[in-house]
Amino acid sequence: MASTIKSTDLDFTNIKQKLKSHLQSKAEFNDYDFEASGLSNILDVLAYNTHVNGLTANYSLNESFLSTAQLRSSVVSHAQTLGYEVKSSTASRALVNLSLNLTGVLGRPAQLALAAGTLFTSSIDGVSYTFRTRDTFYASDDGTGLYTFIATDGSTNIPIFEGIEKTKTFIVGEKLERQIYVIPDTTIDTSTAVVQVYETVSSASFISYTPLSQAINVDANTTHFSIHEAPNGYYELNFGDGVSFGKSPEPGEKVVVSYLSTKGVVANNGTLFSPNSTITINSVQYTLNVVTNTESTGGAPKQTIESIRQLAPIAFAGQKRLVTSLDYKGMIETNFSQVQNAAVWSGDQNVPIDYGAIYISLNFQNNTSDTVKQAVKDGITTNFTDNLSVMSMTTKFTDPIDTFLEVNVAIQFDPARTGKSLGGIETEVYQYIQTYFQNNIETFDAVFRKSNLATEIDALDVSILSSEITVKPSMRQNVTINSGNTFTINFPMKIATPDDIFYRVQSGPFEYGGVVGTIKNKLSSTVLQIVDLQGNILLDNIGSYNPTAGTVDIVAFEPTQIITGQPYLIFSVTPENDSYIKPLRNYILRLDTAKSSATATIDRQTTSLEVTV
Repeated sequence: MASTIKSTDLDFTNIKQKLKSHLQSKAEFNDYDFEASGLSNILDVLAYNTHVNGLTANYSLNESFLSTAQLRSSVVSHAQTLGYEVKSSTASRALVNLSLNLTGVLGRPAQLALAAGTLFTSSIDGVSYTFRTRDTFYASDDGTGLYTFIATDGSTNIPIFEGIEKTKTFIVGEKLERQIYVIPDTTIDTSTAVVQVYETVSSASFISYTPLSQAINVDANTTHFSIHEAPNGYYELNFGDGVSFGKSPEPGEKVVVSYLSTKGVVANNGTLFSPNSTITINSVQYTLNVVTNTESTGGAPKQTIESIRQLAPIAFAGQKRLVTSLDYKGMIETNFSQVQNAAVWSGDQNVPIDYGAIYISLNFQNNTSDTVKQAVKDGITTNFTDNLSVMSMTTKFTDPIDTFLEVNVAIQFDPARTGKSLGGIETEVYQYIQTYFQNNIETFDAVFRKSNLATEIDALDVSILSSEITVKPSMRQNVTINSGNTFTINFPMKIATPDDIFYRVQSGPFEYGGVVGTIKNKLSSTVLQIVDLQGNILLDNIGSYNPTAGTVDIVAFEPTQIITGQPYLIFSVTPENDSYIKPLRNYILRLDTAKSSATATIDRQTTSLEVTV
C-alpha cells in the first residue's frame, strides 16, 4: 500500500498508479474498477497536474543554483551575482604596418593623420570581412617622403579590429524611475564599448565614462559604466546611482554608446588586408601600403554556459588576494579612508632593485597625524599583506616624494571683451592654476600636460586670447649647516642637456665661506659649480648632473647658512621636454605657489592700423 506520493517521481504513469493504489487502500474503493469508471478521468487530471507542478518545481529549483542551472539567463545571472563578468563576443584583431610613400611629391605635408574608422578588407575562406582602426594614428615624413604610422606605444604595430561600428543613443528620463538602457545587439564586443554623456541633446561637449572593471577607487562622483548580458541575449548598460559605483547621468542628458558588432571567431586567420579608401594629398589619391605583422586572431563567440559555470566560482574564490600592484592599491584605497591614494610597485621596479619586496607609498589626507599614519601602515601589514599576499613578499613603506613645478603663465588679454581689469584677470588665472593642480595633478600617477592647462586657461574668459606656459621642476633637499653634505637628487624626468647660454641646474641661495652663492652647472657642461651672485666661481666642482637619469649629484657641500632660513635647499632644473611631466612610482607633482605666476599683456584686437598712402 502506497499512502505517500513522492513529488520527485515525475513520470505521469507512475503518478496515476500511485493515486490509484492510494484510493484502493481505502475500504470504500476495495472492489472499485478505476479503469471502467469516470473516476479514471479525474485521476488523469490529478496525475497531469502533479506531473506539471513537479516538473515546474524541479526546474525552478535547478535554475536557482549555478551548478544545476540549464538556462543561459540563469547561469549568467548567478555569475553576475558572484561579481563575475561574463564575456561577450570578441572581435578578431590583427596588427599591421601602415605606410605611405610620397617620395618625389612636391609640397607634401610634414605629418599625416589616419582617421579612426579607416576600413580594411580581408578574405577568409572565400568570405570578406571588414576590419577598421579605432583610434587616430599619425605618421611623419622621414625626410625622403616615406611616412610610417606609429601606434600609441611608439611601435609600428597598428591594431585593426573586425566588426561594424554601431551607435546607440539614449535620453535620460526622470530619476524617480529606474533607467534601463538596452543595447539590442547580441553580437556586441563589450570591451570595445565607448560611453559618452552629453549635457543636452544638442550639446557638443561630453564626459567620457570608463568601464567599472577598470576602476580602482570609486566614490559618488566617479564616472563608470558596466554592460551586462540581459536575459534575452541583448546587453544592458548600467550606471551608478551615486552610491553603488559612481555618478549617474542626469535627467535630460544624452547617452551615446558606440561599439563593434562582430562576427567573432570566423574572422580569425586573416593574413592579407586591403585598404578600402585612399589618402588624398594635393588633390592626388594615394593608396596605403599594408604589411601584416600578425594575422587576425582573438575572435571568439559569447562565453559558453559550461565555461561560465566553471570559471565564475574560481574568480569569486580568488578575490581579496594580493597578486598585482593594482590589487594592493585597490585594497588600500578601499579599506583605509585616511589614504587619498596609494602607489605600489614591486622591488624589481625600484631604484635600486630590491627583489622579493613590495613597495607602498601612501598619500594621506591633510592633517593626518603621525600616529594615525603609523596605525594605517601597521593595519595594512597585519590585516592584509601578511595574510593575503600569494607569495612571500616583504612589505616596505616609503614616503611620497614631492616634485614642485614652477608654472608661469603669460596671457594675451583684450579688455574690450570683458569688464575685468588686468589685475583681476591675472588673479583669476593664478587662482585657477591652483585649483587645477588640486583637482587634477597633486596625486600619484597624475601627468602634467601643458596643453591641457593652456586649453583650460584659454576657456576661462572670452577676453583671454592666448596663453603661453613655462614650467620648471624643483625639489627640496635637506642639508646640514657647517657639515659636508653628499647626496643625490632624483628627478622624475630627464634633464635638458648642457647649453652654452642657459643653465640647466640651479639651486637657491646660501652662504658659503661668508659669500652668498648658488649652485649652477658650468655652461656647456654637466659639472656643477658654486658661484656668487655676480657669477664669480667660488668652487669649480661640487658635483655633476646626469641628463638621461635625471639625477643631480652633490659631493662634500658645506654651506654656512641657508638664506631662506629653511632646513632645505631648493634645486630647480630645466626638463628635456616641458610639454608633459610624468611622475614615476611615489613621486607627486605639486604647484610651487611661491614661484608660480600669471602675467597678462593687453592685446586690443579691435584696434586697427590706418596706413596713409
